[in-house]
Amino acid sequence: MTGVLWMIGGGSISGKTARHWHVSKEALRCDLCSHACRIVEGHRGRCGVRSNRAGELIASSYGLVSAVHLDPIEKKPLYPFHPATEVLSLGSVGCNMSCRHCQNWLISTAGLDMPRLETLTPKDVVQSCLRKGSAGIAWTYNEPTLWQEFVVDTSRLAREQGLFSVWVTNGYIQPEALDEVCECTDAMNVDVKGFTDNFYRDICGARLQPVLDTVERAHRNGLHLEITYLLIPTHNDGRDEISDFCDWAASIDRGMPVHFSRFHPDHLMMDVPPTPLSTLEMARDLARDSGMEFVYLGNVLVGNDTVCPSCGAVALERRGYRVTITGVSEGRCRRCGHDLRLVGL
Repeated sequence: MTGVLWMIGGGSISGKTARHWHVSKEALRCDLCSHACRIVEGHRGRCGVRSNRAGELIASSYGLVSAVHLDPIEKKPLYPFHPATEVLSLGSVGCNMSCRHCQNWLISTAGLDMPRLETLTPKDVVQSCLRKGSAGIAWTYNEPTLWQEFVVDTSRLAREQGLFSVWVTNGYIQPEALDEVCECTDAMNVDVKGFTDNFYRDICGARLQPVLDTVERAHRNGLHLEITYLLIPTHNDGRDEISDFCDWAASIDRGMPVHFSRFHPDHLMMDVPPTPLSTLEMARDLARDSGMEFVYLGNVLVGNDTVCPSCGAVALERRGYRVTITGVSEGRCRRCGHDLRLVGL
């Protein structure tokens, strides 16, 4: 079924039969993300890119690319994973959440009729990566879960060529689909957007527990894992909520990097002010009190260095996306020998 053209809503789009679905009461049940949409003939799921055509679920955005850039790996953000390297970053369209604060809303809310979408094959992406001298591929900008078939096909091919693959994701994916991703993925940064179900329901149109389940399952599957928490004033920045988040993260892995990022007004939350630096520092202190060893601040110019949790020496110094490796020897702190859990150094 690869490459078949389907007519949906008056426009022609390419697509491929999806992997994760089953027939359910004269409709199809999508088994990809945690919404588990029931999709009747001629309609799409909530994401806007998975379609019921003639009794098959079609991954309609397969190979459709909205953005391609060569980015620093630190931009994802992934800090201890191949630091100071560049990664070929790709995104498509659509999302399975409806975050009111989305900073990539121009593509996350776009449909299959978005102008200037480029169609690429997995081989095209891998060859471009090799041509540009990138060490790997990042699936980012919009939610890669919706692109799962294309991401998996490309990541498998990339691994054969010695390239790594990383995901930047909201974590709203079902276990079987996640396991398939983990088989061909090397690292993942999961956005934990808040730590209450009310926040997820009201601000993101989703639920908290599936995201937490994804973090825990990805960790068990052995991925290099980092998590990001965007602190939004008056919405998810309460001391007790952040403390609960930190205790949960520490219960999974105290060496897992945590990024607390500064919010800036965007999309449907233009009336909310930027996060004060003092809130970011409070969150960092709570994480350290919970035992987290590697805590970073995002969207600010401080708090980005990798510091040895044992002796306090600066191991990697960051100024924006510029990285200086100052205190590392064979992946360990040069001063005291503590394992810094670096990948690629």
